[in-house]
Amino acid sequence: MDLSAPLRPYCLARERLILWRPTITCNTSFPFTLIDAERIYEVIGQAWADLTKETYGSGLLLYHTFCNLKKVPEDWRAPALHELVASFISTLAGTYAGSTVTNCLSAVHAWHTIHGIPWEFNSDEIVALMKVARGLAPPSSKRSKREPYTIDIIAKIRAQLSLSKPLDAAVFACLTTTFFATAQVGESTVPNLTAFNPLTHVTRKHVEVLHDCQNLEITNLFLPHTKSAPQGENVNWAKQDGPVDPQEALANHFCFLKVIETAGKKAGVPPLKGHGIRIGLTLEYLLRNIPFETVKVKGQWASNAFLIYLRIHAQILAPYMQAKPAVHKAFLQFTIPPSIHR
Repeated sequence: MDLSAPLRPYCLARERLILWRPTITCNTSFPFTLIDAERIYEVIGQAWADLTKETYGSGLLLYHTFCNLKKVPEDWRAPALHELVASFISTLAGTYAGSTVTNCLSAVHAWHTIHGIPWEFNSDEIVALMKVARGLAPPSSKRSKREPYTIDIIAKIRAQLSLSKPLDAAVFACLTTTFFATAQVGESTVPNLTAFNPLTHVTRKHVEVLHDCQNLEITNLFLPHTKSAPQGENVNWAKQDGPVDPQEALANHFCFLKVIETAGKKAGVPPLKGHGIRIGLTLEYLLRNIPFETVKVKGQWASNAFLIYLRIHAQILAPYMQAKPAVHKAFLQFTIPPSIHR
């Protein structure tokens, strides 16, 4: 498929539902402007979580690839003909998992919805085709049954951790909290360090202790955003007996930062945050004249974002501002970021 075509520009998978346009859109006599239309796309696009939009983006790619192979005209793709949708499902059946076929059909449906195009495919034939597609899924596409975590397994995992270490303490607190709150792991973790967003991910301010009318205690966590509850929802757990107590695990996790904070106050240093550890070491390396590119690799930075940590500019940049630049030419060549070379 020609991704450079005006109707389907090259973009991220999660952007395809909106940026890939059909040739026909809803007709209306309302005097819409381009800004009005873009605003509608922006708002209705929030009806699906980013991960869902990525999945649907892949499904939409399969749909248009299928249409291209069959030489289906653009104006037949939306609103999609009944025969086209039936053929699309039949082609995927037996090759992909039933859930994949379902997602592909949902992707085309969502694409119609976003662009205001009617979707009327709840017929008995489509329902039957989807049922058969799930039955014809190849064995390789079916996941093996997932073994459940048990209290005994969690206890064995705890025995292999050193809870005095910050990482182990955080991992075990996350494990026990997720387990006893009956929550999803993805709702209490982040994909990577740079993906953290306080508006959608759990922070310490989202943790509170509650009591019922009989003074029974539970710990409540507010999840700011989940797939099923975009506006957030509560999960909770109660103190447990034995080595897998989530309350003790979470307290131990918080204790690490609390000890540092208390020691810092006694030493007369300003309040520090956990992320300040990474910032501090980045700054220390730069003050040692460690090459910028080396610091970037050491800190696993995908961009030059680490440059925001140049808190002590004069000291860090001193070698680069000398009166005899020739003396420092070789030094600068290996230390200054390539993007700053002139």
